[in-house]
Amino acid sequence: MSEKFQAVVIGGGPGGYVCAIRLAQLGLKTACIESRGSLGGTCLNIGCIPSKSLLNLSEEFHKVKNLSNKGIEVSEVKLNLPKMMKSKEKAVTVLTKGVEFLLKKNKVTYFRGTGSFKSKREILIKDNTNKETTIQTEKVIIATGSVPVSLPNIKFDEKLIVSSTGALNLEKVPKKMVVVGGGYIGLEMGSVWSRLGSEVHVVEFLDHITPGMDKEISKEFMKILKKQGINFHLQHKVEKVTKNNTGVIVSTSNKEGNKKNFECEVVLISVGRKPNTDGLNLEKIGVELDDKKRIKTNESFMTNLDDIYAIGDVIAGPMLAHKAEDEGIAVAENIAGQSGHVNYDTIPGVIYTTPEVASIGKTEEQLIEKNIKYKIGKFSFMANSRAKAIDDTEGFVKILADERTDKVLGAHLIGPHAGELIAEIGVAMEFGASSEDIARTCHAHPTFSEAVKEAALSVDKRAIHS
Repeated sequence: MSEKFQAVVIGGGPGGYVCAIRLAQLGLKTACIESRGSLGGTCLNIGCIPSKSLLNLSEEFHKVKNLSNKGIEVSEVKLNLPKMMKSKEKAVTVLTKGVEFLLKKNKVTYFRGTGSFKSKREILIKDNTNKETTIQTEKVIIATGSVPVSLPNIKFDEKLIVSSTGALNLEKVPKKMVVVGGGYIGLEMGSVWSRLGSEVHVVEFLDHITPGMDKEISKEFMKILKKQGINFHLQHKVEKVTKNNTGVIVSTSNKEGNKKNFECEVVLISVGRKPNTDGLNLEKIGVELDDKKRIKTNESFMTNLDDIYAIGDVIAGPMLAHKAEDEGIAVAENIAGQSGHVNYDTIPGVIYTTPEVASIGKTEEQLIEKNIKYKIGKFSFMANSRAKAIDDTEGFVKILADERTDKVLGAHLIGPHAGELIAEIGVAMEFGASSEDIARTCHAHPTFSEAVKEAALSVDKRAIHS
């Protein structure tokens, strides 16, 4: 007899394992299936965590090289890339093992293998030796995440033509690297290898980087990255990528049709990700997909079939680990008869470059498009005492508030610790706060967070320090 569960989660990434833990906390007999061999999904294994490790290490390397400018004399600084990679891998191992412990602690049954639908209530699990196990379940949550996409007729070899996965595991610093795509992932990886000594060129099809971001922040961000030595080629379309004896040739054309070739050692294709639904056997049970091959769900995350749910990167919305986590908790609570909910207006996005970039809520462009009248409050880190004290003054905080009610509609930050500072605004927005509420909250001095308070004061044109 096959083992029976009340809920089975297919996928052990941030959405899947969090969902499984919450289901177990709510009293359901739960199983979690993960094909990778280690839990944590793309985020912990080949995404958020290893990239943040390399971003931090490369920034430390860059800082040490420039300490003499601040009166700290050091001898010659050398890069030991294999050792740096080992440090990154240690962070990944510690965290993935930690997730495994959390599943065990919460009495979630963990199956290593690839899960697929045998029927609506039967899941077939095939492990890496092709041994098959069938389990039965009352509810299924699909949380299989996403995979990188390439351009037409260009295949990843993860050596010369790499996705974000390959970019995290290069064995040497390329003399020259081309990044195709000016989004979050491409700019983070480009920053890492630029700081370690590579000549980085970003090729972007649009006339700006970071599509969907507030345009003012996007422009400032590109200006700062240019100053750091990253080269940008906007409105260039990649037509083909060809390998040769020395590396790769990236052939492009601009909007006037002029051709330009980039010779490099490595090309990173970073043009997006797609839902990872292949092999789930969804067509056998009749789960509906939309025109982008995402699983269709209702507001309760249920598919067109009762008791089959989906969360995270396989459904509509931003492909972010924290979005998947919130959905995982919400769907678990819905299944248990509670009222799980995700507020998509308060999901932050962060780019972990130096300086960091963070965004939440509406952009100016979105407010203009919806004809919503708004006020702007801005404050530069140049006038923030903590930033001045440590010579980290690039960027600013920008808060958008409703012109009539003063309710905070969005915020956009570029500067030191922006990814942490955005949380304060997230809490404010979750409670429907006004910019006045933030401005009236006492902030410790000297801190970077004072820039948030001053931007809130600036909404009403009463900033103190600018």
